[in-house]
Amino acid sequence: MIHQFHVPQSKADADPRRWLALAVLLIASFMNLIDVTIVNVAIPSMQQNLHADASQIEWVIAAYVLAFALGLLPFGRLGDIVGRTHMFLIGVAAFTAASFACGLAPSIQWLIAFRVIQGLAGAIMTPQVLAIATVTFPPEERGQSFSLFGLAAGLAAVAGPIIGGLLIGANLGGLDWRPIFLVNVPVGIVALVLGWFIIPRPPGHPGMKNDPVGIVLFAGAMVALVYPLIEGRDYGWPAWAWGLIALSAVLLVAFVLWERRMAAGNKPQLLNFNLITNPNFLMGAGITTIFASGVPAFFMVISILLQVGYNFSPIDSGLTNTPFSVGVLLISLVAGRFGSHYLRTRVALSSVMLAGGILWLHFIIAGLGETVDHWSFLPPLLLAGLGLGLGFSALFQTVLSGIPPRDAGSASGALQAFQQVGGSIGVALVGEIFFTSLGDVPTLFQHGPAAVHASFANATALASWFQIATFAAVAILIWLLKARGPQAAQGQGGAQPQAAPPPVAMEA
Repeated sequence: MIHQFHVPQSKADADPRRWLALAVLLIASFMNLIDVTIVNVAIPSMQQNLHADASQIEWVIAAYVLAFALGLLPFGRLGDIVGRTHMFLIGVAAFTAASFACGLAPSIQWLIAFRVIQGLAGAIMTPQVLAIATVTFPPEERGQSFSLFGLAAGLAAVAGPIIGGLLIGANLGGLDWRPIFLVNVPVGIVALVLGWFIIPRPPGHPGMKNDPVGIVLFAGAMVALVYPLIEGRDYGWPAWAWGLIALSAVLLVAFVLWERRMAAGNKPQLLNFNLITNPNFLMGAGITTIFASGVPAFFMVISILLQVGYNFSPIDSGLTNTPFSVGVLLISLVAGRFGSHYLRTRVALSSVMLAGGILWLHFIIAGLGETVDHWSFLPPLLLAGLGLGLGFSALFQTVLSGIPPRDAGSASGALQAFQQVGGSIGVALVGEIFFTSLGDVPTLFQHGPAAVHASFANATALASWFQIATFAAVAILIWLLKARGPQAAQGQGGAQPQAAPPPVAMEA
């Protein structure tokens, strides 16, 4: 175990076990990222096995994403206070335990509750990973170590749907979908044991403080927004649903006022008030939220279309969606070569490719008949995947290029939180469109296969307009962001605050 710690400035004074430590960090990151991609394939099996309704199955995804979003900033700060390695190991242990609980969940309600815990555990773990890597490697090795996180994310995107389909199809021990969570247990135990002995222990800063009031206000605002968006349909949009949405706006205003008060008193803030008063950052955060809302829910409805509407097996469904993930991985291997060149152009092109790919898929789905040719999904999904891999990191770089270096760290963490918030809002809105269009599924099945195929295809095609609109909007809005400092000349490159690459948590 490493008891003393210093930040290495060269290979000579770096810890010789740093690459082993990086391997442990990568294992934990892979476990977290693959969990996002693997769940979409299992959604229809969960819904059938646990007798879940439409809103409950949305919560299986949204509960995790929302909990992850709300935990990123406070747990990142807590890692600075108590020590990042301690928080990382706590996160790995909690994620492993929560995965075990998800795999044994006796009902959909318990599964949703355990998914909340799993999301919080992921938020405990994730902010520490790149922070530990940053202070473990000397400057000349950091770029190489960071690139491996991008590779791990791409591999998780590809492996998730395939592994999920294989595990569900194998029906190990008659457990159906449950092994997709239980498989995390041995991986998490290995990461925890190795991490305890190998990962360096950067000291914490006990004098630092968190912002509990800010945490409560921001979390309350997000829950008050997402909850009625998911549940409102089942209750016929009663007055309390609109009241919660209004309350969300009030809580956001209260949050801003509280952060201003904390900044005036030079006290800790959940979201640095300098960022709240930075119009360019607010615009960038809004664009990030819109961009991130476009993908997670789309693959939720694609999986339901294929498995429920057209009786695909989980592995066939996962393989049909895999070209998207392959596109993300392929472009991620070369996107880093662009550096900080042509950032807004890359984001705009990325959004056009995503909108175009999903529009192409929209017409394929709208024209489906009695069968689905899964090969027809390959070109549009590959195009959309290439778009996501090209633009997502560039979007973070674009937003952060206008942020003063002193605020770059908190801005990067905040953008990751807004990314996850966007994902949960997207699940709520796309679910509203899809399930409202679908109507009463048991009644639908009484009308025969032709009616089922047509209804599921129509609902999916209708829901796809949400993604087409969001990515088209990003392609336009990105030009409203101002590039400052060295980034003012697009294509000239130059230095910028070095931000942690965003977690790729939105693939098929």
